[in-house]
Amino acid sequence: MPDATIEKVRSAPQIGDATAMVWEFFDLLKDRYPDMVTEIDEYIASQGVAGELENFREYFNPPKGEAFLGRLDGQPAGIVMLKPHGENDGELNRMFVREAARGTGLGRKLAQAVIDEARALGYRTVYLDALYRHVEALPLYESLGFEYYTDPTAFRADDSRVIHMKLAL
Repeated sequence: MPDATIEKVRSAPQIGDATAMVWEFFDLLKDRYPDMVTEIDEYIASQGVAGELENFREYFNPPKGEAFLGRLDGQPAGIVMLKPHGENDGELNRMFVREAARGTGLGRKLAQAVIDEARALGYRTVYLDALYRHVEALPLYESLGFEYYTDPTAFRADDSRVIHMKLAL
């Protein structure tokens, strides 16, 4: 079995790997959802993804957030980020595992790292949004206890292709 490890992103090389993984994730989304390229580009712009990644430590290191890099046999293979969601909750954000690393348990380890960090920060709930054909991620989230919910104020609440889930901690 390959060696799957999780590390908090702190050093410049780790930030470089994490940033590359985030852009790879968005490229995958555009390939998987050709009908949603416009919406994905709008999301990238409205969320200020480029600016967040350029100022990585400000957004994805304490006290504002956290990022976890998954490695398989020492090589970058997955990413997940934790961002504040309101005052007392967090958001699991930009979860991605490269195809070659799927089925190794790396995705579960990444998601669990976010859940554990959210608990350590005293968050009450972890939220996430996913797209409807995330066939690898949705069963994982369900197995970790995330539940589907509807909220008219949630991101793209009127778009049935956007799935909203939450986990009470």
